[in-house]
Amino acid sequence: MMDESNEIILQKSKRLTSVVWNYFERVRKADVCYAVCIQCNKKLSGSSNSGTTHLRNHLMRCLKRTNHDMSQLLTPKRRKKENPVTVATIGFDESQPKDGYIRPNKFDQEQRRGDEIVMSRGSGGGGGGGRFSQERSQVDLARMIILHGYPLSMVDHVGFKVFARNLQPLFEPVANTTIEETCMEIYIREKQRVQHALSNLYGKINLSVEMWSSRDNASYVCLASHYIDEEWRLQRTVLNFITLDPSHTEDMLSEVIIRCLMEWSLESKLFAVTFDSFSVSDEIVLRIKDHMSQSSQVLINGQLFEMRSAAHLLNAIVQDCLEAMRDVIQKIRGSVRYVKSSQSTQARFNEIAQLAGINSEKVLVFDSLASWNSTYEMLETVLEYKGAFCHLRDHDQGFDSSLTDEEWEWTRSVAGYLKLVFEIAADFSGNKCPTANVYFAEMCDIHIQLIEWCKSHDSFLSSLAGKMKAKFDEYWNKCSLVLAIVAILDPRFKMKLVEYYYSKIYGSTALDRIKEVSNGVKELLDAYSICSAIGDDSSFSGGSGLGRGGMDARDRLKGFDKFLHETSQNQNTTSDLDKYLSEPIFPRSGEFNILNYWKVHTPRYPVLSMMARDILGTPMSILGADSAFDSGRPVIDDSKSSLNPDIRQALFCAHDWLSTEAEEVQPLSRQYAQAL
Repeated sequence: MMDESNEIILQKSKRLTSVVWNYFERVRKADVCYAVCIQCNKKLSGSSNSGTTHLRNHLMRCLKRTNHDMSQLLTPKRRKKENPVTVATIGFDESQPKDGYIRPNKFDQEQRRGDEIVMSRGSGGGGGGGRFSQERSQVDLARMIILHGYPLSMVDHVGFKVFARNLQPLFEPVANTTIEETCMEIYIREKQRVQHALSNLYGKINLSVEMWSSRDNASYVCLASHYIDEEWRLQRTVLNFITLDPSHTEDMLSEVIIRCLMEWSLESKLFAVTFDSFSVSDEIVLRIKDHMSQSSQVLINGQLFEMRSAAHLLNAIVQDCLEAMRDVIQKIRGSVRYVKSSQSTQARFNEIAQLAGINSEKVLVFDSLASWNSTYEMLETVLEYKGAFCHLRDHDQGFDSSLTDEEWEWTRSVAGYLKLVFEIAADFSGNKCPTANVYFAEMCDIHIQLIEWCKSHDSFLSSLAGKMKAKFDEYWNKCSLVLAIVAILDPRFKMKLVEYYYSKIYGSTALDRIKEVSNGVKELLDAYSICSAIGDDSSFSGGSGLGRGGMDARDRLKGFDKFLHETSQNQNTTSDLDKYLSEPIFPRSGEFNILNYWKVHTPRYPVLSMMARDILGTPMSILGADSAFDSGRPVIDDSKSSLNPDIRQALFCAHDWLSTEAEEVQPLSRQYAQAL
């Protein structure tokens, strides 16, 4: 038996240009050279005097046994004639080998095994030991398109075809319609997985409703579920991306939401609905409640919380500011344009700024109409150079965009408004775990400032503040109770934070408002306690119910169970809430994680933690970090807007589902280590 430990794998010389050598390793032991088949490890003569005919004959037999495509074993001359890949045909690099394609690099066994694990995840391609699978590759291509948002038409691009052929000559080109069908198959498979996860969800879910648009003014609605899972992790899952009919009216939105709930069997699980617009008609929520009551679904405490997105409210307030200051902002843009009109003008302006004692390092820039934070930054920068602009106004007749003293004061005040909104919006978007408890204090700060701004003696500023406050009040009336309840469930604040802010906001009527919040949280907890006591938490968890035993829907003593619970409350029993509020405030720390707190304290507060799970998962804001300062609705790209509505929804939803899955994928090195 040969001692294989003395074998040396030789690097291929430039003379080994035959396509056959893509399937053999050239090995030398002592003075003898062998050609080792990559497929079966058989050793054949590898001497340069032996030629390649015997290698080709072996390869034909070997690959036939492993079901490989024989058409790939064309001679270089025939391949070039029948299927040329040249500079003239597709602009390829002249440095490629003359046989018409670049040989794929060989990976060692460990690398190939790791790649097989990664590529076969969810692809259903089958095949091991590094064997090529057209089906698996096609599924992986579709997953790549979905995950990264590539256009479906990329499979028709010449550059992609060149890349795929030279990476793996066995890969057959895929038609646009074929890859579309594969994407739909992935969507259906992933949807079943998501449905299974939601059906087994322990708590309730919250629904967010966000309107989208396209450059051709089409309208879409994105519906997503928000909840806290068994491991107390905040989850968001897109459910639908629906293309609205051009004749769509706002009152049809309730029908869209109801169809979504029915499609996903979530009617019994719904806790709250959050809309992106603070001015959504009350009729929409009423229709949803009516449908759920007709379906005999139990609502928490007989009500469904309807929320408005805090980030969208802030953007609406900002738009009021910018609209009121439209003429002034146009002047400011003209001032910046004048200074930057030439290098000499810019240099003279810099000299004036230095003489005026302005040492700002900020650079004058134009704002972007798509992002209001850039307008705020432009105003802040211009204010720092006020002295230089005033000098231009008094000494440069060519400068015709100057602001009056009154307009400068307006600019300073409005920039102050925008600064507060900017800082709060930045906090929202920068929070990695945006549970509902982070919003109460920020929105109270906005409320307090609006009250102060309305007291301005300047009629323009007081009128603007009044318009902003009217919009805020509409939001506050809808959301303040839930905001306050969630703040109470933060052990660092409990009732104390509500008492602190309400005394500032409501003054002499603060005690009445605090009492309303206290009654609200107790009433909500009672609803959870009743369901827990009678063993029917299906209205909260949507599951089979914990401790239901043999009771069914016709159990006539459920009313007695409720009576028993209510009368027991008067026997000096201590509720979870009483126990929770009586304990000391938890120390404030930057590392505090409220979900970890409730996960740990679930055994101590079983009913209160059930309520905390549901309400902490309520989306108080539904703008992503990358769109926190956008001035309008999110817009889908042109490649998606031209698609069929079904495939558009499939790509949008599957992208969300695969992205979540990809975040959970371990680093490749760990995958390889576990596989070996």
